[in-house]
Amino acid sequence: MSRPRGDAGAEAAVNIFDRVAIVDANFRRLLNEWDGPATTRPDPAEPVREGSPLTGEALLELFESQMTSRHLDFVSRVLRERNQSFYTIGSAGHEGNAVLGRLTRPTDPAFLHYRSGALMAERSRHMPGIDFIYDTLLSQTASVDDPVSNGRHKVWGSAPMWVLPQTSTIASHLPKAVGMAIGIRRALKMGIETPVPADSIVVCSFGDASINHSTALGAFSAAARAVYQQISAPVLLVCEDNGLGISARTPKGWVEDRFRQYPGLRYYPANGLDLVEADRVVRQAVETCRVQRRPVFLHLKVVRLLGHAGSDVELTYRSQKEVERTEADDPLLHSARIVLESGLLSAEEILKRYNDVRRRVDEAAARAVKRPKLTSAEEIVAPLAPHSADRVTVEAARLTDATERETFWGGPDKLPEAGPPRHLSAMINLGLHDLMAKYPNSLLFGEDVAVKGGVYHVTHDLWKRFGLARVFNTVLDEQMILGLAQGLGYCGLLPFPEIQYLAYFHNACDQIRGEACSTQFFSAGQFRNPMILRIAALGYQKGFGGHFHNDNSIAALRDIPGLAIACPSRGDDAVGMLRTATAMAHIDGRVVVYLEPIALYGTKDLYEEADNRWCFPYPPPGEAVPFGEGRAYDESATDLAILTYGNGVLLSLRAARTLQDKHRIRARVLDLRWLNPLPVAWIGRQADACDRVLVVDEGRRTGGIAEALMTAIIEHTGSSKPLRRLTGVDTYIPLGPAADHVLPSEEGIVDNAVELCRA
Repeated sequence: MSRPRGDAGAEAAVNIFDRVAIVDANFRRLLNEWDGPATTRPDPAEPVREGSPLTGEALLELFESQMTSRHLDFVSRVLRERNQSFYTIGSAGHEGNAVLGRLTRPTDPAFLHYRSGALMAERSRHMPGIDFIYDTLLSQTASVDDPVSNGRHKVWGSAPMWVLPQTSTIASHLPKAVGMAIGIRRALKMGIETPVPADSIVVCSFGDASINHSTALGAFSAAARAVYQQISAPVLLVCEDNGLGISARTPKGWVEDRFRQYPGLRYYPANGLDLVEADRVVRQAVETCRVQRRPVFLHLKVVRLLGHAGSDVELTYRSQKEVERTEADDPLLHSARIVLESGLLSAEEILKRYNDVRRRVDEAAARAVKRPKLTSAEEIVAPLAPHSADRVTVEAARLTDATERETFWGGPDKLPEAGPPRHLSAMINLGLHDLMAKYPNSLLFGEDVAVKGGVYHVTHDLWKRFGLARVFNTVLDEQMILGLAQGLGYCGLLPFPEIQYLAYFHNACDQIRGEACSTQFFSAGQFRNPMILRIAALGYQKGFGGHFHNDNSIAALRDIPGLAIACPSRGDDAVGMLRTATAMAHIDGRVVVYLEPIALYGTKDLYEEADNRWCFPYPPPGEAVPFGEGRAYDESATDLAILTYGNGVLLSLRAARTLQDKHRIRARVLDLRWLNPLPVAWIGRQADACDRVLVVDEGRRTGGIAEALMTAIIEHTGSSKPLRRLTGVDTYIPLGPAADHVLPSEEGIVDNAVELCRA
C-alpha cells in the first residue's frame, strides 16, 4: 500500500498540516542521525537499568507494540482519504500504555480509552492465534469480519482478551468498571462462579478531560466509598493525561492536586514517555490493586500527537511551535533512545523493525479493505435485542423444587398462591421473593431498598430472607446504580437495580441508552449485561406529588434501541410479567425496564370503596405473561376500543362502565402491558375488531406513546377508522389537586368516547 514516507532532510518539502509525515520523518531522522557511543550488546534477559525489573527482551516487545500502534494510526489516515476506513481517532502519543498491556492479564477485564492501541497490541501477545494488526484493520474498515463488533463500530474489544467494547460517550464506562470490580468478590461471596479468576482486577482507562465529568466523579466516589465500607473494589483507574480535551486545556497541576490526596484512592504518578520508568510505577500500581483488592488511580502522563482525530487540525488552536514541542516528546523517540543507549539494537536494526511493522500493516490493510461489509438492516440489528421466544417461555414457567419452595415460604399453607388476593405492591414483593429464591445469582439494590424496604415498602423483608450481600443499599447516584448493575451482570450475576422514581432515571439515561443496551450490539453478542431495572413510575400519586414523584415521561426510554419495557397495572400481571422479564435477562442477556405505577401500588378497589376488585390471586409457579402480549377486557365489545396502559387501565375500566350504563356504548379496554416494543400485531387485531379506537395515554401529548399507537393503528387498519387520543398536557406535573388538570381523567375518557362514537 503506497503512502507518504518521511525521510531525513525532507522536512522542508512536507506540508505543515501533514503531521503524519512529519512525525514519521522525526523518527527516521533520529535513527539516521544517531551518533551515540557504541556499547556492548547486553544480555536481553537482563534488566535494562539497574534496579529495574524490565528486561531488554521485554523492552523490545513493548517497543514493537508501540510501533505497531503507530503504523495503524498512520494507515487509518491513508485509508480514510480513500474512503476505505471510517475511524481516525488514534493512539499516537499514548503508546506508553503498552506497559499496561504487559503487566495486566488477559483475564483482567478492561474498559479502555479509545487511545489504547499499544495496550491492545501488547496484551495480544498473551493470546496466541490473535492477529492484532489484521483484526484492528477489519474494525477500522467496518468489515463484517471484524471479530469484535462485526463491522458495527470501531471499538477496542476482544472476548478472548476480556476487553469489553466501549462507546465514546465521555466517562460513561467508569461506573460499570467500578461495578464489575465490586462484582468479582460479591459473586464469590454468594457462591457464584465468576467468568474471570478470583484475583482479577478491572482496568479502566480514560483521558484527563474526562475526570471532570459527573459520571466519572460518581465512579471515583463510589470506588473510594467502597474502601470505607470495607468492600472489595480492585479497579485500576488509569488517567492518560495528555493535557488536552480536543482543544480545551487541562490546567497545570489539576489532575495531580485533585487525586494525590483523594480519600480511599491510592495515587501513582507515572511517566508514560519512558517505558522503563512507567514499567516500575505501573507494576506497583497493579500489585497494590491486585493484592489489596482496592481502587488505585494511575496517573499516566502522555502527549497527544496527530490531533484529536484525522479531521482535527491542531494548528487552528495550537501554535506550530507548541505542536513541534509536543512532537519532540514523541514516546517512540524516547523509546528508541532507550533502546539505542542500552545497546539492545542499532539504529539500522530499529529502522528495519519499524519498516517491517509498516509492511505488515500495509499488507493487512490491503487485505482488510477487500473484506465484506454489513449489507442489510436485518444483519445490523441481529445482536441488538435477541429474543429466544421458546426458551424464554420455558424459563419463565420453569418450576423450582416444590419441597424447597414450601420450606422457603414456611409450609404449603404459607405459599403466596395459597393466600388471599392482593394489591400490586404486595404482589411485586412476593414475586421478587420467589424469583430471588429461584435465581441464586440474583441481587436487588438501590436507594433505601434494604432495611427500609424501599420508600413504598415494595422490597420489604427481602434483605432478611436473602442477606445484605444480595439485597443492599447503594450510593444516591443513579448513574452508579446502573453502572453497578452492568458490572455485576458481566460477573455472571442477575441484577435487579431499582431507580426510586422515574424522574431520577433521566439523570442516568445514558447508562442504559449508550452503555447497557449497546453492549450486545457493539460486541456482536459476545458480552452481555442482563438486568431487570425496576422504576417506580407515572403519575396520579396522592399526597406526595410534584414533578419528581409524578413523572409521566417514558419517551426517553422508548427511544432506546433494544430496550424492553414492561408496565403492569394489576398484581397478577405484575408477577407474570416479572417472571418473563427475568427469563429474558437470564436467557438472552436482555435489559428490561419494569415500570411500576406508584398510584396503583396500594389500589385495591375498582369501582366502589372496599369492592377489592383490583386485588388478584397470586399466579402459581409455571404461569407467566408472554412477552408482547396485552390484556383485553370485555373482548365481545365492538363499539369502541380504549387502548391504554398503567393508570389508564383503571380509569378506562371505570369509564367503560359509565359508557355502558349511561350512553349504551360498549367499550373494550385494552391494556398494552408491554410498552417497548409495542405489541403491534395484537393492537392491530384488536383495533380491527372495533368500530372506533380511543387511545388514552397518561404521558405527554408530544413524544408520548399515543403517537406510536395512532401510527400503528393507521398503518394496520388504514386511515378510515375513527381515531382519537386523550393524553397528558405538555407540562411538568404540578403539586396537589392541580395535577388533575394535566392528566387524563375518567370523565375525560367518557367525554372523548361519547364524542368519538357520536361523530
